Amino acid sequence: MANKTAPTEFIIMGFSNLQQLQFLLFSVFLVTYLCTLVGNISIIVIVWTDPQLRNPMYFFLGNLSFLDICYTTTNVPQMLVHLLAERKRISYAGCITQLYFFLSLVGTECILLAVMAYDRYVAICNPLHYLVIMRKALCLKLAGACWASGFLSSVVHTFFTFWLPFCGANQLNYFFCDIPPLLKLSCGDTSLYEIILLAIGVFIGWTPFLCIVLSYVYIISTILKIRSTEGRLKAFSTCASHLTIVLLYYGSSIFAYVRPISSYSLDNDRLISVLYSIATPTMNPLIYTLRNKDVKGALRKVFMGKLCLQ
Repeated sequence: MANKTAPTEFIIMGFSNLQQLQFLLFSVFLVTYLCTLVGNISIIVIVWTDPQLRNPMYFFLGNLSFLDICYTTTNVPQMLVHLLAERKRISYAGCITQLYFFLSLVGTECILLAVMAYDRYVAICNPLHYLVIMRKALCLKLAGACWASGFLSSVVHTFFTFWLPFCGANQLNYFFCDIPPLLKLSCGDTSLYEIILLAIGVFIGWTPFLCIVLSYVYIISTILKIRSTEGRLKAFSTCASHLTIVLLYYGSSIFAYVRPISSYSLDNDRLISVLYSIATPTMNPLIYTLRNKDVKGALRKVFMGKLCLQ
């Protein structure tokens, strides 16, 4: 029945209620997207080229930067086109593809942030065994597990979302294909699917978050045992950037997905989706750059090297 009632395309309403601000929004989001690309590509380049940054912490940071590039590219370029185009549409197959890759990357980032918390736990709670525990083989396996888990969980999300009948309805009150607007659009009973999707969301979202909380309980406990104030500040500074990103990302994404569909207000939730899908990937390089002396030093060396060449 789902195939018989599926629309051939979806109309993306986006910010159609702000017609007079379309060009301004286009300019703001374009600049934000370019900043995301430049910032995250810069992180990847310095992590790859600077020998001092070749350790597990920066290996996972490079993964996070690459993830954020992919993450924003799944929806922002099309959103920019829709802000200026008269026909704000996406095909049914295109909507499925966009939802699948977007949810894959959301799930991957949730787990990757938990792995980064584990890395900080080992570095602070077991500093003498850090390089032995976080050896290259383990880091590669952990990174691979993050990506595999995200892409596998998204199969279930996408399947159950598009299994629902839409009865020809095709106007999405959102700026990209996502679970909440699609479930709102469905003409069938979504209660069973909400339970399934909520359960998966708890597994892929809350479980890594609880692992992060547990890691930081041990980390903070260890830091408080350090006698010198300078030592405590130095230890905490290595976690500050990661902790800031966790609070920004999980605060918005858990609110967006891990709650009953009946509580959604798409007009208000669009603002939340802008935060976790556009703003957070842009802020990640800034957070790590401003709070990390090694990254700032590597950027200075790259910048000075280019000046010398000129």
